[in-house]
Amino acid sequence: MEKNRKSNWIRKILIGLALLIVIAAGAFFWYVNDYYQATADAIEALQSDGSITITETEDAITFAPNGENPEEGIIFYPGGKVEAEAYAPLLRSLAEADLLVVVAKMPFHLAVFDANAAETIMEQEDSVQDWYLAGHSLGGVMASSFAADQADEVAGLIFLASYPSGDLTAAPFPVLSLYGSEDEVLNRESYDEAQRKLPADYTEIELVGGNHAQFGDYGMQAGDGTASISAEQQQQQSVEAITTFIGNNRQQ
Repeated sequence: MEKNRKSNWIRKILIGLALLIVIAAGAFFWYVNDYYQATADAIEALQSDGSITITETEDAITFAPNGENPEEGIIFYPGGKVEAEAYAPLLRSLAEADLLVVVAKMPFHLAVFDANAAETIMEQEDSVQDWYLAGHSLGGVMASSFAADQADEVAGLIFLASYPSGDLTAAPFPVLSLYGSEDEVLNRESYDEAQRKLPADYTEIELVGGNHAQFGDYGMQAGDGTASISAEQQQQQSVEAITTFIGNNRQQ
């Protein structure tokens, strides 16, 4: 009798654990499948033309300027739960400035699952001499993690509405931080605290009228502020800031 009671107790525990695993798995897949998708404008920007050739694999999308062999490139990490295609307009504009630009497609649209995606891209695009790591929101946090671990492979780090995960005060590369004045997704307290982790000479630029989502093209993000400039304007200002940042670093 006692042996049967013990067996029943163990069986109930195992059934309970199995149910918890099923519930947790279901909740996870529901969470990761509820993500921000690229707008029609972003999809249109993925078309190759006379100036830019766009190639796509399971792991990345590459924007390459035609007739050029860029020695400088940008590897971009998307924001959390945002598909890579949503950043096509911004990244295409950067490629038009004679930069090789590659956006990593993250597992489950979350950069935390592949913080080292840049390593594979660097190996595949070995003609590039100077790589800049860039990321939006969560993507920027994870890009900074790679940059910190592989500092000798990184020419610079670019944050879009983001901040570092670790101490970069002694980083050998320059850092640029962009954010929109109307961004209400970015945790400003965490952002301000994280600035102490950056090199003393880092560059910070506030995009007046910009918000969190308009670095990409995926529609309004939950909890974000209302921008007073268009996504096109915010992205153009970002491109100008990024290309100036890279140009200044090139001259040093």
